[in-house]
Amino acid sequence: MISIHKIDVKDQADVKRFLALPFELYDGHPQWVPPFITDVKAMLNPKKHPFYEHSEAEFFIALTDGKVVGRISALENKPFNLYHDVKDAEFYLFECVNDQEVADALFNTVFEWARKRGLNRLVGPKGFGPLDGYGIQIEGFEHRQMMNMMNYNYPYYRELVENLGFTKVVDFVSSFVNPQEFQLPPKVRKAADIAKKRGTFEVLDFKNKRELKSWAGKIGQAYNQAFVKNWEYYPLTQREIDFVVDNVMTIVDPNLIKIIVKDGDVVGFVFPFPDVSAAMQKNKGKLGPIAILRLLLEIKHTNWISFNGVGILPEYQGLGGNAILYAELEKSMHQYPKFINSELTQVAETAEQMRKDLKNLGVKFYKNHRVYQREL
Repeated sequence: MISIHKIDVKDQADVKRFLALPFELYDGHPQWVPPFITDVKAMLNPKKHPFYEHSEAEFFIALTDGKVVGRISALENKPFNLYHDVKDAEFYLFECVNDQEVADALFNTVFEWARKRGLNRLVGPKGFGPLDGYGIQIEGFEHRQMMNMMNYNYPYYRELVENLGFTKVVDFVSSFVNPQEFQLPPKVRKAADIAKKRGTFEVLDFKNKRELKSWAGKIGQAYNQAFVKNWEYYPLTQREIDFVVDNVMTIVDPNLIKIIVKDGDVVGFVFPFPDVSAAMQKNKGKLGPIAILRLLLEIKHTNWISFNGVGILPEYQGLGGNAILYAELEKSMHQYPKFINSELTQVAETAEQMRKDLKNLGVKFYKNHRVYQREL
């Protein structure tokens, strides 16, 4: 018999049961990358995660004979609903054995949770912040997860949710690029050079994390404005921006980051991250001294790079800004010969111009994550 238990986020033993399930489900799986346990714990801690300053979430596990066989979180992102004028509930952190009855029990619990709050649609997977991966993976299972900037799941997850009446909202596609073979058309480079010679735009890079953090506020403001037309957008609070910055500092190489500046304000950015997935797999969710050393060594030696955050403010896209953006993307790929693999991580199909540009540049779409919806 299946029972559903609501997690008491103040009870560490309860929290531990919620955290442990994916480590059991994917134990030894070559493509799964364990999350930092501290990051997931923060999602369950209203005192630590800025999401709870404006929104609500609860967490549930499914048990059979006392064994945890599934889990899910239910969220109400109030700023998102207000901005888009919708009444959505969201689900995230869904993990489940290959058993439809377990999935049914978990989702029926979330359906009821949402209805009690007057919400009329369930959407997900969709997380607590902009760098939480979107969607259930439906293609590209043979490729390793890109750190925790995207989700990884077994192929049967798609069937579990679709059997419950969920339908597609939007796909997030990730692309593979060989950095050393990536070449912009000459006309794009020329347009970038002309825009820079006019003195309209300036490109800045960074020597260390201290320099990067000094620009974090302005970068956050630009991030908030660059994606206003994206499906997933909602205005982040300053604390949410600070929270994201603090989290990525663990894996960032400041030498790779580029920002585009106009009149002292950030109007565009290219965020490449060295892929430390191999170290994360060895660390198994831990972040102690040895684990941090592994991450630092992997930053130096990895031959993979992820671009997760490439944007320009909409008002500058037709004024040479896009050309500069792609020119800097190309430079980042060519800057270090050690990078022989790169991924452009999770571009929504609703970002039509970006998808069109990438297709024209010859990138290969190789992973797909689908966000689902069900009316309540």
